[in-house]
Amino acid sequence: MRKLKLQVQISMDGFIAGTAGEMDWLLFNWSDDLKAYVAAITEPVDTILLGRALAEGFIPYWTAAYLGEQFVEGAKKFVETPKIVFSKSLYEASWENTTLNSGELATEINALKQLEGADMIVYGGGKFVSSLLKDQLIDELHLFINPTILGRGMPIFSEITGKQTYKLLASQSFDCGIVVLTYQST
Repeated sequence: MRKLKLQVQISMDGFIAGTAGEMDWLLFNWSDDLKAYVAAITEPVDTILLGRALAEGFIPYWTAAYLGEQFVEGAKKFVETPKIVFSKSLYEASWENTTLNSGELATEINALKQLEGADMIVYGGGKFVSSLLKDQLIDELHLFINPTILGRGMPIFSEITGKQTYKLLASQSFDCGIVVLTYQST
């Protein structure tokens, strides 16, 4: 069965964005060791899952990075990997290599896991990731803890209504100051 991984940058107090969606606190100047880590976890991925809100920034950014004159590491993988955008409000995908899915989230994710193929990865988007976590659809969490406390912001654990347990697979600090905690659902 295919595995669904989450890669998300969060603050030390568990937020993925500020109260108004600001992300100016994220470390984007990643060290080479963190870049290698990201390459390793995305290598076995053949599908990217996104919520509509994140897709509207993610896909155009990586497409421009891939087609632009200045090389951006990872752009080729993010552009060439098929993407599925989950949305109830979009009726047509305007992005290449992208399909839309408006079905019931748990049913659709579980069906995708049963298909032949490699791992899938999901990237942030507070409501989308919260829903996936609530329904325990994510098999492996890669939490990129930034050395910042926000106090208030957009959480990713807000939809969870009951206890969930995970097994720590690894914890690793990187030269840029980010610590990655990797958990597996139990």
